Amino acid sequence: MVGHAAIEDFYHDLLATRPKCTGEVRAAVRHEDLALTSPRFAGGATAEIARRQVDGAWLWVVDQPTFL
Repeated sequence: MVGHAAIEDFYHDLLATRPKCTGEVRAAVRHEDLALTSPRFAGGATAEIARRQVDGAWLWVVDQPTFL
């Protein structure tokens, strides 16, 4: 997806189904202002990388929905 509108539409449709995460979530690996998480689910796993912002909030910089 490219652009704010496409991403917003995707998440609007996804969240409208009220999905529940029932898989195992591996603990985050952190190094300074970067964190990696890898939730596992039946059939695979995901990988997300977040960067801590100046205000302390985390912003996703990479979201790989499936890699296994």
